[in-house]
Amino acid sequence: MTASGTNPGAEPPAGGSGRGRESVSAAWELLLPVASVPARGRGRALQSALREAVRSGRLAPGTRLPSSRELAADLGVSRGLVTEAYEQLTAESYLRSGRGAGTWVSGSARAAAGGARDLAPRARGVRVDFRPGTPDLSLFPRSAWAAAHRSVLGRLPHGALGYPDPRGLPELRVALAALLTRRRGVVADPERLLVCSGVAQATTLLGFVLHGRGVRTVGVEDPGSPEHTALFASAGVATTMVPLDEEGLALAPLKRSGVRAAVTTPAHQFPTGVAYSAARRSRLLEWARETDGLLIEDDYDGDFRYDRAPVGALQGLDPERVAYTGSVSKSLAPGLRLGWLIAPASMTAELVERKRMMDLGNPSLEQAVLADFVAGGGYDRQLRRCQRAYRERRDVLTRALAEHIPGTEVSGVAAGLHAIARLPGRRGPEEEFAERAATAGVAVRLLREYGTERPEDDCVRLVLGYAHLTPADIVRGVRALAGLVQ
Repeated sequence: MTASGTNPGAEPPAGGSGRGRESVSAAWELLLPVASVPARGRGRALQSALREAVRSGRLAPGTRLPSSRELAADLGVSRGLVTEAYEQLTAESYLRSGRGAGTWVSGSARAAAGGARDLAPRARGVRVDFRPGTPDLSLFPRSAWAAAHRSVLGRLPHGALGYPDPRGLPELRVALAALLTRRRGVVADPERLLVCSGVAQATTLLGFVLHGRGVRTVGVEDPGSPEHTALFASAGVATTMVPLDEEGLALAPLKRSGVRAAVTTPAHQFPTGVAYSAARRSRLLEWARETDGLLIEDDYDGDFRYDRAPVGALQGLDPERVAYTGSVSKSLAPGLRLGWLIAPASMTAELVERKRMMDLGNPSLEQAVLADFVAGGGYDRQLRRCQRAYRERRDVLTRALAEHIPGTEVSGVAAGLHAIARLPGRRGPEEEFAERAATAGVAVRLLREYGTERPEDDCVRLVLGYAHLTPADIVRGVRALAGLVQ
């Protein structure tokens, strides 16, 4: 092999076993591009090429490398550059060397798995996806968000890019407190408001603090979101299922459970779609006061009510007995990972310290952009835009069901991003119906997937998410389901 690389197949001038010579020859092509790299970058390029050859196994452990003089001559680079590369990789344990014994590939390096998998939930091979929980991401206000981003970057002081207050940037906490007070009737003191990575982190923080106070079990709605159980489990807290009735979380089973903390979704229960009655809200607060307990309010889509003004948050009635959580996941995008937690004053310090230990606070820049977006009225405009779109899509869904599957019962209040549909007649077993729907290219969720109750009849009850679907897709999906109930 020459300095110009005209003989790349030649055996490199190195000693060692036949396997070692073959390994060097196989890896030689990785080093050839070094000669064409600009002089200032050749050292880094050589180190990277050698490192990759060792990681990939093309330079096998135990392979003896050419001397620095020989390799420099072959690559047409200085001997000092090769010596520096050998020394650097020896310091990193990719190579080993001994005085007068040459340089060898060590056995420390192991090849990393190639590629990166995407574990984000994706609908693959589905024509219409009725599974609930996703907003219409095409409604994200890209232009307005970009304008807020530019504005914030232009005026954000350098110090604001350091580690933030673990509660969140003061300007965002002030903006969110004003927003939640005005729109949701929350008692929101900016000093007690924590900016979190969505409701998921807020729930986990509460789990850790409750566990530290000796709480080992929390009540959750049945049916309800399965994520609550997993999130509390990560903090060492178990959950017990508490059934619902037509007014909300059932009081008698709640009292029998013996828990002193319970998760609720009073504005729009997930997944049944009921709104807690005024009487049930009052009785739950009485239970919390009598037991020195805590209600955890998940207000995941409380802004989206289509038949009347949204019912105010439960927290506004007793902020010392209710921990309030919410996020922008349904109004903007779940990928922003921005939410909030307002807890009783007695818990705030513990929550702040746990938040500090967990992640040192949320990203400052995204917090500042959201603060600007909320304070400037952009968030209110976005909510109005989403409300119009989602109300229209719910109407399209109910009309399509009435037209194509007559007799379907749609239950729950006109709110949120999903509806419950009970198909007419006996169409079960439900699991078989869901499988047939999947075969037809329609993804659905059964109501029974969210709770412990297993109805004995053969009725099919579906939880249909519609917010992320176009009106045309909704109609197309309903027509496909209609073909399964003929």
